[in-house]
Amino acid sequence: MVLKTFGWSFAVTALGLVAAVLYGGWTAFGIVAILSILEISLSFDNAVVNAGILKKMNAFWQKIFLTIGILIAVFGMRLVFPVLIVAVGAGIGPIEAVDLALNDKDLYQQLVTDAHPSIAAFGGMFLLMIFLDFIFEDRDIKWLGWLERPLAKLGKVDMLSVCIALIVLLASSLTFAKSAHQHGGGHADKAETVLLSGVAGLITYLIVGGLSGYFENKLEEEEEREHEQEEKARKSGKKVSAVAIGGKAAFFMFLYLEVLDASFSFDGVIGAFAITNDIVLMALGLGVGAMYVRSLTVYLVRQGTLDDYVYLEHGAHYAIGALSIILLITIQYEIPELITGSIGVLLIGWSFWSSVQRNRAIAAREGALGEKAEPHSDAGV
Repeated sequence: MVLKTFGWSFAVTALGLVAAVLYGGWTAFGIVAILSILEISLSFDNAVVNAGILKKMNAFWQKIFLTIGILIAVFGMRLVFPVLIVAVGAGIGPIEAVDLALNDKDLYQQLVTDAHPSIAAFGGMFLLMIFLDFIFEDRDIKWLGWLERPLAKLGKVDMLSVCIALIVLLASSLTFAKSAHQHGGGHADKAETVLLSGVAGLITYLIVGGLSGYFENKLEEEEEREHEQEEKARKSGKKVSAVAIGGKAAFFMFLYLEVLDASFSFDGVIGAFAITNDIVLMALGLGVGAMYVRSLTVYLVRQGTLDDYVYLEHGAHYAIGALSIILLITIQYEIPELITGSIGVLLIGWSFWSSVQRNRAIAAREGALGEKAEPHSDAGV
């Protein structure tokens, strides 16, 4: 099972490391290995969230996610995206940007760094909306019940998550503008760009998430109409499997996954410049890491891990919330990648341990009662 799921990742790792040695020797080998680990650590929460969405999709769209999706993730976000940043930011063509990346790496890194506030605003707002919509939804199973219960009640207020996100964005842009003014106005012109980028991230979330939700609801309506036929099939002894999402619903969920992956990759792409400004090594290292994130997503789906460890999804969304705040803070201040990656790993690790504790408690109740115990809806901390 492990070899089948991670086989392509192992193969890509071997090819990537060999290519690194051929390109720049053993120093390049070490850089690619470090970048791969960086990408995996920063994107583990991405895999957990992706798995929660991917398990709803049928086999065809899962294959699309693993084929076309990985091309978008590896080549689009880890190779093309940094080049486009430079091209748009510097007002030059894509070919010139590639030439700059290969022949003037210091200037290339500087241009990408200059574009970071806009990137962070877009990605931060997109991820913040994911987090807010999650914690404001009333769920049967709660992890941090003392926090999630009152937030679920607040979530009944219409558009609350959008209002909070806009307030956070406005505060971030005003703080950035004030700081720029105090330091001579060198970045004052970027304050407006930060605001517009954040609004663009919010709009992107609302459009993509809204369309995927719309078509998912349409599919559920069709399933309800087929309910009588399914009941007849059950009575006749035929096996009835859960209907996986396909068609338009799956397409927009796939689109949602790709935008989500792009938002997660922002910190990895920017953080990679702390290790190297060589675009070739960056693409190799981040590409290898992205493959493992994809494989891990599929592994979680096929193993049913999210069903067995019910708090993992909670931990991943809290990690998303932390990452969104970190991205918005990095508009003005620099935060080490070690902190960014560690927070996500700690939150997911905590949620995993809480899930294990919950499963043990249920097993103990089953043993005491001599029958299967029903899990409590608020079996959280």
